[in-house]
Amino acid sequence: MPLVLALLLGACGEKAGEEPAAAAPQTKSPAAAPAVAALPRTPAPEGARVFFVSPADGATVSNPVRIVFGIEGMSVAPAGDDTPHSGHHHVIIDADLPDLGMPIPATENYVHFGDGRTETELTLDPGKHTLQMLLGDHMHIPHDPPLTSGKITIFVE
Repeated sequence: MPLVLALLLGACGEKAGEEPAAAAPQTKSPAAAPAVAALPRTPAPEGARVFFVSPADGATVSNPVRIVFGIEGMSVAPAGDDTPHSGHHHVIIDADLPDLGMPIPATENYVHFGDGRTETELTLDPGKHTLQMLLGDHMHIPHDPPLTSGKITIFVE
């Protein structure tokens, strides 16, 4: 009987009265991991670009902050309108570009202008802020290649 008990305890890999050893993390091979479906991206014409008409990089502004969007080589259309070579503006405030293969998030840092406007006024906390534009297609997905402005810094009084 003592031999059977010793074999059973040895087979479990534990000694009586000890805590079980932590299990090694299980890893799946990349082939076994579920894949995220790639979303179709609308092509952007060569040479198209978006940019800030105002404010200028380094500007000191007061609230409400007037922002004017510029676009060349494409047109502006509201979200849901899939006119070729069109899209609508998004302003990224104090954040980096989102995943460019997914719809642009709608948060306080990623402001959507799906109505097709080309200028707006925003109220920002006093201090330093970064702004960047990103054009989205009719489904809020960045174009291929993505149309982004340079990141600018403004100072709100």
